[in-house]
Amino acid sequence: MNTLTDTEHAALLERQKQTVKPPSYYQVVLLDDDYTPMDFVVMVIQRYFHKDLKAATEIMLQVHTVGKGVCGVYTRDIAATKIEQVTSSARQAGHPLQCTMEEI
Repeated sequence: MNTLTDTEHAALLERQKQTVKPPSYYQVVLLDDDYTPMDFVVMVIQRYFHKDLKAATEIMLQVHTVGKGVCGVYTRDIAATKIEQVTSSARQAGHPLQCTMEEI
């Protein structure tokens, strides 16, 4: 039977630790359109990104004036879930609001 020595075991554990890297982060971005009402955008930001009215209004105004606005930064799975929630809510309300994620 082939067993590792303590030195070989420690070296193996050290190599495994070096291969682990922190998860990538993504910013969730709302995109401007000419149809989605501003008050709906503010509501979405408050509901799904847990921003207060002032912060949500500032993000909405950035979306309106710049063309896009960052709502939050999350790991990939959480960002994808936020996008699905926003998109689903917008479609149910009949709005074409678009939401994407960008790796940072």
